[in-house]
Amino acid sequence: MFGKFEFDLQRGGYVLVNDMLKIKPGETVVITADTASDMSVVSAVAGAVAAAEAKPLVMITPTPRGVGKAADPYLPVEALSGAVAAADVWVEFNGGWLLYSTVFENAMKNKKLRYLNLCEMDARMMYRCIAPVNQPVLAEFMSHLRKIFEGEHEVRVTNAAGTDLTFRTDPRNTISTDDGNSTNIGMNFLAGQFTIVPKFGSIEGTLVFSGSLIPACGVLKEPVELKVDHGRVTEISGGTQADEFRGWLAGFDDPNMYLLAHLSFGLNPGARYSGICLEDERIWGDTEWGIGYLSGADMPPDGIDAKSHVDGLCPRSSIWVDGEKILDAGDYIQPELARLSLILLGKSL
Repeated sequence: MFGKFEFDLQRGGYVLVNDMLKIKPGETVVITADTASDMSVVSAVAGAVAAAEAKPLVMITPTPRGVGKAADPYLPVEALSGAVAAADVWVEFNGGWLLYSTVFENAMKNKKLRYLNLCEMDARMMYRCIAPVNQPVLAEFMSHLRKIFEGEHEVRVTNAAGTDLTFRTDPRNTISTDDGNSTNIGMNFLAGQFTIVPKFGSIEGTLVFSGSLIPACGVLKEPVELKVDHGRVTEISGGTQADEFRGWLAGFDDPNMYLLAHLSFGLNPGARYSGICLEDERIWGDTEWGIGYLSGADMPPDGIDAKSHVDGLCPRSSIWVDGEKILDAGDYIQPELARLSLILLGKSL
């Protein structure tokens, strides 16, 4: 009797281990999960690690009742930290993210560690979002996008739901290009996300989440509107889910939980709305805003020290850079980006 996606998971595990992380024989690979994780995915990747003649170590904990540092009270922090501190590779499948937790901060002190964040990945997501991605073309697309955003620029982001934000870029902050090559020391993520960190305090306007808002609300049934002043959320309005989000933020009693941290572009052709942040924030043509914690590696030297982190989706966005429109309601119209989009979306070649 075969399980769902069993052959596809074996293919996904092979691609992850051999093509994305390029794991070498003898390397120690820590795989973390919790009781909310899809163990078929964990098993497929652990098996692929062993087949590559590396050393898998799978660590499973109860699911914490929070993410980021809000997960700390529920975790064996010292034991998990000790494992990742001695590893060559860490793959995270946790449902309650260790990303941005104290374990994560301790892991980032390991200067040889390749960390791959695949929080909440399930079998369907692995089938859709790993093996089918054209990594070389995605890398070329992101390289071109990086050139557009390098340096200091005035950026505007809008969408039909009512988002209308402006900000300036800061050349000192990190631009992250998650193109499926996960061999870099430090943080790596699932292919299909391009992330910039705006100049601190420069974000102004209205931000409307109408896709999903995770972990606070999940898939949204109604828009949640935020007023933003100098990068800080000053007002939240909408229906019952806006009330839920307002209460979730207030529960941390942390003023830094109201700071906008990053803007990400969804660029994985296989991603679909699932209510799982890892996939939702990679939906083609959408933008995603992170609020709260931000690593010092992304915004040197200190980032944003907040108790947790939340990601919200703005479907079918439009973006202008210094007055030139590059994204129009989810479609890239800048000529080179448009050409590469056709290849990635399977509409050409």
